[in-house]
Amino acid sequence: MGVGIIGCGLIGQKRASNLGPGGNLVACADVNLPRAEQLALPFRAQAFSSWRELLALPQIDIVIIATLHDSLAEITLAAIAAGKHVLVEKPAARSASELEPVIAAAKTNNIKVRVGFNHRYHRSLQKAKSIVDSGVLGDLMFIRARYGHGARLGYDKEWRANPQLSGGGELIDQGPHLIDLSRWFIGDFSEVQGFAHTYYWDMPVDDNGFMLLKTAKQQVAFLHASCTEWKNLFSMEIYGKDGKLDLSGLGGSYGLEKLTYYKMLPQMGPPETISWEYPMADDSWALEMAEFYQDIHENREPAAGLHDAYQALKIIDQIYKDSGYDHLA
Repeated sequence: MGVGIIGCGLIGQKRASNLGPGGNLVACADVNLPRAEQLALPFRAQAFSSWRELLALPQIDIVIIATLHDSLAEITLAAIAAGKHVLVEKPAARSASELEPVIAAAKTNNIKVRVGFNHRYHRSLQKAKSIVDSGVLGDLMFIRARYGHGARLGYDKEWRANPQLSGGGELIDQGPHLIDLSRWFIGDFSEVQGFAHTYYWDMPVDDNGFMLLKTAKQQVAFLHASCTEWKNLFSMEIYGKDGKLDLSGLGGSYGLEKLTYYKMLPQMGPPETISWEYPMADDSWALEMAEFYQDIHENREPAAGLHDAYQALKIIDQIYKDSGYDHLA
């Protein structure tokens, strides 16, 4: 299938290197034309400074949108109108309301739109999902998860610190992954409490987001996204009545990807423990893309789609409102 990439920064480059055998890079577009040309060159693809020129190419079947947050929804909507299937990076929009016309257009035009929740495809999370689905943990009670990084010098001057471009701070940056994974394991949340605040960085967006989310069954996800973590961290614990899963690391600067299963024994006491480690390179991007090709070929809705992004954004919107942030005013 012919693929076009709009936004040729680090994520666009990562997407290009993980297209796999199902896709062929036809064109790249970026407001910085030399960056588009650099990405296009090894693939012998076309390069444009205008994403509209890329969308006009008939040989493109799928568009990957890896731009700043302020243009994700606009470009996705235009791609749908052009008859292209879309993989749009999370959060897919700056707010839930910004995503609503995109959802309607995708449905009307029978276009497949996948949202880049690649964390679902990490080996440890795939294994965790299979364990949860097997029922050995028993009824799930709650999830506790943290995701954070230490940012870098000048972070408060980058585009993520500009609310018009980003739609918010850490809560809309790493927060969507935590919300999506929690929904993936325990379902939709009917009650939302949270707090977003700027503790350290001199910027008008939040550097920490805290969430207490509750399902209709009273299952809870306690989540914390932070860019004052100082040492990059990913941690997720999933508690069932018969056992617990402890996930840590995502590879690279986040440390070794690892999953530990603690099985409660009838006599209680120290649990039976099994661990899996995944020191190999991250293949989540390639798996996600391969599944998207299959979605299109089989005319099925993507497992991680616009509905999932919408649910995450509704939670983020509410917490920003409750915390006194109005990023898009």
